[in-house]
Amino acid sequence: MKGLRVGGVVLLGVLLGMLSGITAQAYHVVRQRTSALSVGRLRVVNDRAVHYVGVPKHYQAARHPHGINRITSTKGSRVTFATKYLLPYPGYHHQAWGNPQSVASTGRYLYVIYCPTAWKNRGRLVRYDLWALAAMHATPQAIQRAYTSHARLSKQVRHAVKVGPAFVTGHGQSLAYNWRDHHLYMWCDREKAPRVPVNQFGYLSQISSRQLKPIHQIRFRFKHGRFAVPGGHVLTFDRSGNAYFWSRPTAHRVYLYKGTVTMKHVHFRLTHQILRTGPGTRVQSMAYNPRTGRLYLVADGSIANLPAAKLNGNGHLTARNVKWNRFSSRREFEGLTFAGNGRAYLLSNHQPEVLTSNRVTW
Repeated sequence: MKGLRVGGVVLLGVLLGMLSGITAQAYHVVRQRTSALSVGRLRVVNDRAVHYVGVPKHYQAARHPHGINRITSTKGSRVTFATKYLLPYPGYHHQAWGNPQSVASTGRYLYVIYCPTAWKNRGRLVRYDLWALAAMHATPQAIQRAYTSHARLSKQVRHAVKVGPAFVTGHGQSLAYNWRDHHLYMWCDREKAPRVPVNQFGYLSQISSRQLKPIHQIRFRFKHGRFAVPGGHVLTFDRSGNAYFWSRPTAHRVYLYKGTVTMKHVHFRLTHQILRTGPGTRVQSMAYNPRTGRLYLVADGSIANLPAAKLNGNGHLTARNVKWNRFSSRREFEGLTFAGNGRAYLLSNHQPEVLTSNRVTW
């Protein structure tokens, strides 16, 4: 669909006609002409506390699909995640809500991106009102059967859940809350295969927390000399509004990126530290704990964390700064987010649920 050019901004109508009942959605796209990436001198940090965990041959479904599950660390600081919310399955109008990809928390609300496999780069955002769910004493089971039960409580739960329209999400693993400007953001890159983008452009969208759809997007290139990457796969923000993502350019090493995002411009730098050992095969999520100031790098069953402040300037990250946890399950870790008090929310697939940590520091 052709857009209407107004100065440097393009007004695009995103037509999702393949999905019934969905109307055209319009939002602004800024085409950034300057490079969004800078790269300086790099050094390797031997993060010896971290152990690489390969993706399991087969993911394990929840042991208790309609009850309480626990995922406990077996290495690193002792922490246990326990089921807090069994997510509705199926969802609204029997929609396929079995494949959540990322999660973000703002305190009152929990936002979950769903990307059904058959939708091919499309998905939708669903908002859960945690205060309302707590006030009605909704159990995990009541939330799970909200759209399959006719009970009075199920109707109340449905009123606490807001379902957004479908839009282009790409893989959908990067929903993040900016603690400074209080907006949601995510990469919206189309993929021709999992983690294989269709082109070399990065697309970063601002998502309305009320409309639950993109309202602004910036298109740019991550290129510095011969060094180029198509864009991020995960995303998080700290309290100052700095954005971060991590990638796994080789089998084990990790690149850490830090940047800024405005309505007209995006810029990231490849921080000076390269981690010798990444937490695992798949780059599943990244999160920031606003209470401790630490960044969390999430792979399946394996999470590394480090202080965000050590990435400033030339970087002062050392091996001692990097911590690591291995977990007992073979569950797929789709997303991790933190509330303002430091409580962690872990999103897991295959009988979708959100689990919370029993500790705020780990």
